[in-house]
Amino acid sequence: MEISLIRHGKSQCIDNEPMMICSFKNWVQKYDDDGVFEEDEYPSESIKIISKVRFVFTSDLKRSIQSAHILSSNSHIISDPVFREAELPCTKKKLCGLKLSPTTWTIILRILWVFGYSKNCESYKCAKNRARMGAEVLIKHAEEHHHAALVGHGFFNMMIAKELRGKGWTGKRKTDTNHWKCTTYTFSNLGD
Repeated sequence: MEISLIRHGKSQCIDNEPMMICSFKNWVQKYDDDGVFEEDEYPSESIKIISKVRFVFTSDLKRSIQSAHILSSNSHIISDPVFREAELPCTKKKLCGLKLSPTTWTIILRILWVFGYSKNCESYKCAKNRARMGAEVLIKHAEEHHHAALVGHGFFNMMIAKELRGKGWTGKRKTDTNHWKCTTYTFSNLGD
């Protein structure tokens, strides 16, 4: 059995100008609402994987759904919020007027989130539980169809991969976080 995790395409939200933390939530909303760029070509491994499956799982966010449609016109898309990217905490405070790029805010907030700061968002513990549920959905599908594919999100794909490895699936310790790239995990049931 195989489960393949593919990261969505590059978002059309390319604004990386420094901003105050109180503006970051609006930037995240724009990132979620904008589509993805179409490319001249896509990684052959991702295309190969998508061509093997009848169903492709995605989150309910536009960049995930749109990416799945771009990679395959033949597969049935199954969107499920269980596969949504792990949220980042946010605040309306101005933090002394400190301005950082959205990329820098994302890194800082993700680190704080992992260490327990989850103001106005899902906690790390809840996201881990959701990743466990997402892994179970993919495993069940792989058991029925021998292969499952998810076009998801960088950080949440890593969380799902950790759950898969914890359940005996083999593959890279770290998923490929580049846009459009695929990481595949396998499971061999010796009793089959």
